[in-house]
Amino acid sequence: MEPDQVKALLHKIWLAQYRLNDLLAQVHPEKWAMPPATRQSFGQSLDSLRKAMAAEEDWRSQFENRPDSLYLGFQTYVAISAVLPRLDGVAHSVSHYENPSFGAQYSQAANQLFDLQQLIEPHLAYLLKNQDNVQLTAQTNLASCENQLNFAMNGKQGIAVPMKNIAPDFKGRRRTAHSAAPAASASPVAPKVAATGKPAPNPPSPKQ
Repeated sequence: MEPDQVKALLHKIWLAQYRLNDLLAQVHPEKWAMPPATRQSFGQSLDSLRKAMAAEEDWRSQFENRPDSLYLGFQTYVAISAVLPRLDGVAHSVSHYENPSFGAQYSQAANQLFDLQQLIEPHLAYLLKNQDNVQLTAQTNLASCENQLNFAMNGKQGIAVPMKNIAPDFKGRRRTAHSAAPAASASPVAPKVAATGKPAPNPPSPKQ
């Protein structure tokens, strides 16, 4: 479906929800002739249905803003699936404790919501297939590039061999200032040079 068609479908789902909310506002279980435990259980079912519908509306509105999102479409589909069985239970109780005609209106709204949900499924299948084709194309292109690269590099270089991770062995030994001092004192003293630039004369040797 085109984005406008998806939005039109989601608007119909919103109308179905609006009708359901209107029906729920007309339910008054406190007036029904039923045991207290049954009334409490029905109240819990009613609260669970309202929460499920609120969650479904949240996903539906997000999907309406992004009709090409597979994730949001899937969440909307699943959220409707959570509403339908709860709605069926409420419809059964309304038919039993209120009147069958009023309960039939709940069943009719549930059937309408179910039919609209089924119309979402082909669009989700299309989005899923499209995403799968994109992934398959990327994998195929990557494999083709690898084959072309291997063919182009064939015979031009050897096979890469992994190197062993070892600590480097440095030749020689770096001297510190402390170890260099004795070596400097042991070296021969160079002859002193006079200010004129000529070597100073040797001292006279002692007489015999």
